[in-house]
Amino acid sequence: IETIPEPEIEQPPETPAVEHEVDLVVVEPLPSLDESDLWLQEKLPTMTWRKELLKLVIDDDMIRRFVVFTDNFAQGVLAYEHSPFVRPSTAFSAKETKTVDNKHQQVWQWDESSVRRFSLYVDLLRSMESERLVDWYMELKPLINQAYSELGYPDDDFTLTLQDAITRVLDMEIPKESMEVIRPSVMYRYKNPQIEAMDDADKLLLRLGKENLLVIKSVLLELNEKLARAESNS
Repeated sequence: IETIPEPEIEQPPETPAVEHEVDLVVVEPLPSLDESDLWLQEKLPTMTWRKELLKLVIDDDMIRRFVVFTDNFAQGVLAYEHSPFVRPSTAFSAKETKTVDNKHQQVWQWDESSVRRFSLYVDLLRSMESERLVDWYMELKPLINQAYSELGYPDDDFTLTLQDAITRVLDMEIPKESMEVIRPSVMYRYKNPQIEAMDDADKLLLRLGKENLLVIKSVLLELNEKLARAESNS
């Protein structure tokens, strides 16, 4: 019986193993809360194209200032000593009118320059991209919650307080009538008793002026939506 040899099958050449390069993302560790100011001062210029406006930011104890001021603002209180920003160089001013109220007190009309003194602060807020602000907030959240814990909220999430503060701004109604003030003492008071009875935080929003407040509302509305989305994905 003749044996027919099996045909030789050529084996394909071995393909050399390809080494895949993996790009490692280096996550920069956060500093401690007490040492965070220098870290923030280096990062802050990357958040805005209006770097010249960063002179409005107080660069001392920045995270604690932000947390304390926001917590008070959400409750309607203005903690000026903990403000993250320097105070406007121009003081509030009003123009005397020939009108008197029912108590024979002189009525004053807002001076337009009193509104313009807040314009640079609004420009700084508008120059920051909301997406990057939210990413930065989420990165800093461990330090923010630590500062919030120091205020006596060890188990609370500061984001809820921040959202309350944003909601206060978004819910603020702009009065349709002109903003008139009286001056029974050194300090001005709103002629309308209902406006004068508002929380200090709400009265600050009125002093910003209609146009500035509308811009801030627009920015915070977008910021609030992205913040809620980031929190749900975390």
